[in-house]
Amino acid sequence: MNIHIKNGRVIDPAHGIDAVQDLFIADGKIVAGGADFNAEQTIDANGLVVAPGLVDLSARLREPGYEYKATLESELQAAMQGGVTSLVCPPDTDPVLDEPGLVEMLKHRARIVDAANVHPLGALTVGLKGKALTEMAELTEAGCVGFAQAEEPILDTNVMLRAMQYAKTFGYTVWLRPQDPHIGIGGVAHSGPLASRLGLSGVPVMSETIALHTIFELMRATGARVHLCRISSAAGLELIRAAKKEGLPVSADVGVHHLHMTDADIGFFDSNARLTPPLRSARDRDAIRAALLDGTVDAVCSDHTPVDDDEKLLPFGEASPGATGLELLLSLTLKWAQEQHGGDSAATSPVLAQAIGKLTHEAARIAGLAAGTLAVGAAADVVLFDPDARWLVESRALASQGKHTPFLGYELAGQVRTTIVRGRVAYQRQDQH
Repeated sequence: MNIHIKNGRVIDPAHGIDAVQDLFIADGKIVAGGADFNAEQTIDANGLVVAPGLVDLSARLREPGYEYKATLESELQAAMQGGVTSLVCPPDTDPVLDEPGLVEMLKHRARIVDAANVHPLGALTVGLKGKALTEMAELTEAGCVGFAQAEEPILDTNVMLRAMQYAKTFGYTVWLRPQDPHIGIGGVAHSGPLASRLGLSGVPVMSETIALHTIFELMRATGARVHLCRISSAAGLELIRAAKKEGLPVSADVGVHHLHMTDADIGFFDSNARLTPPLRSARDRDAIRAALLDGTVDAVCSDHTPVDDDEKLLPFGEASPGATGLELLLSLTLKWAQEQHGGDSAATSPVLAQAIGKLTHEAARIAGLAAGTLAVGAAADVVLFDPDARWLVESRALASQGKHTPFLGYELAGQVRTTIVRGRVAYQRQDQH
């Protein structure tokens, strides 16, 4: 379908574009358009931002194996409502994504649903057990964009060394969440005065920093490219800053919840704030916000992890970690942008384009995806949103089957009006005029 999007504020951080101009779509691609363009559909984007579709680096879709928590249909609809047109899903499904047939099945299911572009991560080790390496070449052919252990540690550093050597040889990226396999295992909250007062087992910052030291030493030995997932501490960020300055091929993301919340938001044992990694101190939160600004952090992800009521409505220490995030990713990142300059609106923030970049071309670069840009010839994955329209975070507003988030009851700015995937209008907000 030929679509003409007019009067919108087009922001394409990959090419430094931030201007009111028209956008033209034909045959699933961005095209040059012009006076002779024959539009079958015209969308008036007056007052809206027109940006590349968001790229989310961590979204658990719960298939296969955990359909009682969520399904592809529900979570990809949530992605559409959140303006997320491409997403990377971790391999900790059941069965684990450690065989090409399982990856192909997931990709096939996603094609049938026909919504966001789904890009699986393959398991780094068979069954995520941390012992035998998977057939990375075959998994890549099946559609994996990288290899990860999700939340499962590798106890034997020799296995990690071999994995990095193999990944370096074939140009694969290893995705790791830095966590020491022993320190802090079983902890449910940030080690500090609050956890002590509440009687909760702690996860100290050194669990992250010790793992980072090990990862960087292995990178120096192998030259492997590593993406660090969901960094949570100021000390960890300092190590990443130094590693980047050294020239190591490393990138890093943070979960969007950690941009705003701290361990104090656990309140009186609110299990919605039970996350992995745990919410840390205000100092850590502030360091994350600054690292996003200075480029130490490359991207923001939703860390979307839908959890059902039976596993969430439990005492804090027994509740399953995780929160829904696909539909909050844009609003919470805009909130960061707005707060950087103390203005009333994200639309007037001098870092708005930078914020959108962390959700689009920067994330696409990490995952090696041809996405996150509105350049002529690019796939027509586009989001139209009102940066000032406010919405209330409540269960009925969420398409995700997971209704648990620490932001329930918050009013946030940034409402997606239209999501276009591969040149097709995949979502359009019903109440818009």
